[in-house]
Amino acid sequence: MPDDKDFQVKVQRIGELVGELEKIADPEARASAKALVQLLLDLHGAGLERVMEIVAKNDDSGQRTIDNLGCDPLVSSLLVLYGLHPLDLESRVAQAVERIRPQVRKGGGELDLLGIENGAVRLHVQVTGDACGSTGKTLKKLVEDSLYEAAPDMSRLSIEGLEEPGGSSGFVPLGKLGGVIAAASARE
Repeated sequence: MPDDKDFQVKVQRIGELVGELEKIADPEARASAKALVQLLLDLHGAGLERVMEIVAKNDDSGQRTIDNLGCDPLVSSLLVLYGLHPLDLESRVAQAVERIRPQVRKGGGELDLLGIENGAVRLHVQVTGDACGSTGKTLKKLVEDSLYEAAPDMSRLSIEGLEEPGGSSGFVPLGKLGGVIAAASARE
């Protein structure tokens, strides 16, 4: 079973390769490459959707299985990609905030969900007490990692109350992987 780090590396590599499709000079070759990726995504999406339908037919145990699949980080990301996750963005974000709030508190901070609008998530993290200088960075990484795992389809994550460190978390939102993948998640 792949670990989360390996999965994230693969997702980033897919994003890079999808971006490189735009650099193909020959318009016919570029269109064919994009069509191939789209057809593979459509095939995988249809298969995954059918699996979910079959599992759901098993009354309560089927829904429990689907809920459990939605809790697994790797499977959850795939369900989000294909628009099949059992929870909407708002619910996944709220659950993630509730799940990590005790860790943030233990780490010397307080976490509040300020709002979600058009896929953009706003949080507030306040460092409390006599925390050291690295506490803010540690809490920010904890919050980012948890939210990106729970809701890779967020359009943006803003964390207020902490200084913005330089650099990037390396997270690639699903919607940024290119029109091909975004189109797959919007298919009917």
